Amino acid sequence: MSEYTGHDQTGATVGIVKKEYFTFTDQSDPLTLESGATLAPVTLAYETCGTLNADKSNVILILHALTGDSHMAGYYKAGDPKPGWWDIMVGPGKGIDTDKYFVICSNILGSCMGSTGPSSTNPDTGEPYGTDFPMITVGDMVRTQKALLDHLGIKRLLSVIGGSVGGMQVLEWTVRYPDMVASAIPLATTCRHSALAIAFNEVARQSIMADPNWNNGDYYGGKKPDMGLAIARMIGHITYLSDESMRMKFGRRLQNRSALKFEFGAEFQVESYLQYQGNKFIERFDANSFLYITKAADYFDLAREYGKGSLVNAFSGAKSKFLVVSYTSDWLYPTYQSKEMVKAMKKNNLDVSFCEIDAQWGHDAFLLPDPRIDNLITGFLRSVTQ
Repeated sequence: MSEYTGHDQTGATVGIVKKEYFTFTDQSDPLTLESGATLAPVTLAYETCGTLNADKSNVILILHALTGDSHMAGYYKAGDPKPGWWDIMVGPGKGIDTDKYFVICSNILGSCMGSTGPSSTNPDTGEPYGTDFPMITVGDMVRTQKALLDHLGIKRLLSVIGGSVGGMQVLEWTVRYPDMVASAIPLATTCRHSALAIAFNEVARQSIMADPNWNNGDYYGGKKPDMGLAIARMIGHITYLSDESMRMKFGRRLQNRSALKFEFGAEFQVESYLQYQGNKFIERFDANSFLYITKAADYFDLAREYGKGSLVNAFSGAKSKFLVVSYTSDWLYPTYQSKEMVKAMKKNNLDVSFCEIDAQWGHDAFLLPDPRIDNLITGFLRSVTQ
């Protein structure tokens, strides 16, 4: 729960929030994953903000992207340098207004930010799982989120909202638990990865596994595959941007000098930027979690799992009202993929709104301040009733 401190002068914060934990299943009754493997116990880290109303009808579930976490808004303590990852969107008077809605965000299964993942302790050995951790899917992530909501006594969601891999979870929610979801907002996402997206993920994974410190995933307590993970992040970060955004941000400008030095160091600003992003990433994320979550994203295929190859069939049981949003410069999940899901939804006579936002910032545009997406989400949520 959040410690609500009221509006600040800008109405911009939910105040101090707390990371909470929910643990379920045990060795006698483990969670059976879609791979057929079992897992127990399972812990999810989560965060809430806003106030739950009496009939529990104002609940919004936020679903984070690949390397995100449950810390969506506010601060863990006074003096924190940065708020949660979607503080621009979640808070009093914002697009997801915590004066109106009770908002939940959990860290996904397989991650390293408080939820059970490869770096967690394997109860059978007393050591970190490493690659003994079972393969997971987006469906497994959603099933554990459902268990958390059951624990909280939430029987229906006003909306599920998320971008990128979080958007995959949004779509999974609408077809796996259709009676539980009143509305859904998938942002900058897809119903299945293209060959291009899978290829980038595979190159990133190979960079980790080629690091001599990876040691088949058994690196806990020793040197970590930091170089491989940093390169994986650099690869991923390129896909989150766009040609135009990189041209505007960096161009061919040199880093702290006026002439070429004819060496293999970071001479261009874009090189220095990518190295900085990679080095910053290794301080907060686990390499094995990166492997497992990217593989789960590659496995995701709504048509295969729910429609016997047909996306129209996959949405045949959905009942949510949808707001689908894409971005013009997103070449990782381009607009044609959003249009495919919108077409399949409309063929099932679902209530669907679609907006392609003109933005030069690439895939990551949904994480950046933009009054257009604020207004879209505000208006859409106002139109949703339980």
